Amino acid sequence: MKIGERIRNLRQLSNLTQEELAERANLTKGFISQIERDLTSISLDSLVQILDALDENISDFFRDSSGEEKIVYRENDRVAIEKEKIQRFELLVPGSTNRRLEPILITLRKGQVTPKERPHEGEEFGIVLRGRATLRFGKEVLKLKRGECFYLSAEKEHWLENTSSNEAAILWISSPPSF
Repeated sequence: MKIGERIRNLRQLSNLTQEELAERANLTKGFISQIERDLTSISLDSLVQILDALDENISDFFRDSSGEEKIVYRENDRVAIEKEKIQRFELLVPGSTNRRLEPILITLRKGQVTPKERPHEGEEFGIVLRGRATLRFGKEVLKLKRGECFYLSAEKEHWLENTSSNEAAILWISSPPSF
């Protein structure tokens, strides 16, 4: 089920109009309408505002309601989240905050940079699927090309930059989940 459809269902279960939800979430009715019809992507901040207005926990929102553990995640299961300065940021396993790993597919245009990740507990793995990327890890500057990967303990500030003239796609996996 898509994000917009889930939000609409939760809104209707709460007996709220789009206008009432917009008011509670400090958003516009038009924006709520576009989200519910999957006509626009949603930032993490806006999603949290809407879920707070609906008294819904973000991990419950992405949890599979069937009660069975989902094993296969298809392309249409992915959740695209708006992240500043990133062309595309997709959660590959919605609800992975309840798991040990969080896989994300990041697509960066030429020169785009991911936000700096502050030092934290955990480990991260990434592989460049397309293009080239530069990994900044503390003071280290590490160049990666397609097919190369990194594995790091996240105790230093780190981020990725697309240093190629083409689009870069990186599969990034964090443990524990940080989303």
